[in-house]
This record gives sequence, structure tokens and C-alpha cells, in this order.
Amino acid sequence: MFSQTVEYALRTMTQLAASAPAACTTEQVATATQVPRAYLSKVIQGLCQAGLLKSQRGTGGGISLARVPSEITILEVVNAVEPIERIHTCPLNIQTHGTHLCPLHRRMDNALASVEMAFRNSTLAEILAEPTTSRPLCHIPCAPSSTSSSPPDPESV
Repeated sequence: MFSQTVEYALRTMTQLAASAPAACTTEQVATATQVPRAYLSKVIQGLCQAGLLKSQRGTGGGISLARVPSEITILEVVNAVEPIERIHTCPLNIQTHGTHLCPLHRRMDNALASVEMAFRNSTLAEILAEPTTSRPLCHIPCAPSSTSSSPPDPESV
């Protein structure tokens, strides 16, 4: 039901929420989320355009959340990269149906509405705060290593 892009966007946002307010490099996020770096760059670009992430190049730069995790819903993340498309008119263009969906398409739209509501009512902070023995993603912090004295590569943010 959800594309690889949606999965990668949710992994990215969850990782950045767990590291907030620290900024992470693209390489750090790619490692923690197991998302291919080239694909991740495209996902990050979409999330930045949607105003969910901010990006800073250069020394001390990186990617970080544009708002606190409690203010970002899962629906915002999904809609930033691949909006949920509700069914408003007959997908088969049957003129007599118009906006009166048949039982099949009405049920499909109701399912989409349920997903939309569940995601609208879930924030990144709630995902991270939920008691569980299975933490989302790999446990890899985004803070730069204290043993590294060189600044981050501008191309890696």
C-alpha cells in the first residue's frame, strides 16, 4: 500500500526526530535508516520543500527537523513525498456514478480515510515515546564523532 519512498521518508523523519535537535549528515541518516544515499537525497529534498526539514551546508551543518517532533504528523510526512489520494469520483469514469461511488470504491475510500485519520493523529514524538522493546531503526546517533577533528564534507549534508 505504501511505496518505498514513503517508507524511506518515515525512516528518515523518525531518525531525525530521535536525534533532534541535533543535525545529521546524509551519510549518518543513510547508515541509520539503511536507505541508499542517492535515494535518500531525493527524499530529503522533498521533505525540505514541504517545510518538514531544514538543511545547512558546511561546517556544523546537516539536516534537522524544521519543527519539534510533537508538531510533525505522520500524515504530513507521507503527503510530503506521496500524497494519499482519496477517491472522490468514479475511477472508471462511469458517468452515472459521478461522485456517488459504487460499494467497492466507497470501501476503498473509507479505508484511505481511516489511514489518513490514523496518520493525522500520530506524531513523530508519539512514535518515539511508545513503549516497546523494538526501537525504530538502527541505534546510530547522528552527533558527529568526538574523535573526528575534520569538518563534515559539505556534499554529505
